[in-house]
Amino acid sequence: MSSASSSGSSKKGARVTSTDGPVKVLLAEDEESFIEALVIGLSNEGFRVTVARDGTEALQLFEETAPDIVLLDLMLPKMSGFDVCRTIRTRSQVPIIMVTAKGTEIDTVVALEVGADDYVTKPYRLRELVARMRAVLRRAPGGAESNEAAGTAEPGNDGIWESNGIKVDFDQRRVFVRGDEVQLRRKEFELLRLLVENSGRVLTRDVLIDRVWGTDYIGDTKTLDVHIKRLRSRIEADPSTPVLITTVRGVGYRFAAASD
Repeated sequence: MSSASSSGSSKKGARVTSTDGPVKVLLAEDEESFIEALVIGLSNEGFRVTVARDGTEALQLFEETAPDIVLLDLMLPKMSGFDVCRTIRTRSQVPIIMVTAKGTEIDTVVALEVGADDYVTKPYRLRELVARMRAVLRRAPGGAESNEAAGTAEPGNDGIWESNGIKVDFDQRRVFVRGDEVQLRRKEFELLRLLVENSGRVLTRDVLIDRVWGTDYIGDTKTLDVHIKRLRSRIEADPSTPVLITTVRGVGYRFAAASD
């Protein structure tokens, strides 16, 4: 089945742009009622939407359109959303949000394990979906919306940032501390990436929570503080006296600038 696409700028919300114009969304969905509503709603929010109605077409259009973000239904004809996600992850780190009627814990876990960045269950509010999309786009290195949000430290042309004994390979999602590779969990890596991209600047707790967890974050700031503690244990020479990730009391955290 041939694909459908739509584009437009929003009069209701802020225009969403990448370096090449409106953010390109690949919507992989086979339910016409959802397709129509999403194309209209997302177009009104300033996104440019291309629709794939089965898994095979989703992969084809992914190659043809080079989207900035993928909205991927779990139960697609010809190829499941899980398989589409796995295939995309072999060639790209583009943000992927699973959009599905299923909402069991196992589906959520599997979706994240195969590489999805977020998970939204039907029925959902467009406002919530757009908020999640903008959150993962901000977190995407070098992706749409990330240039404005990024701080003073940019990775090199090879996708690698290095300073203060820390080497971060953004493309391979690998971290080396004083020459030795350390294993970070997904949220720990996202947190470190945001901190080093903004090295030398103080990031408030609210900014860190919004950029790394988005609308998934539940509760107070204790979860963030626990992740900071774990991150320090992996990269600091002496975690009890941190010099790379310092606390700015009452505000947030700061990663040491290159000259520190």
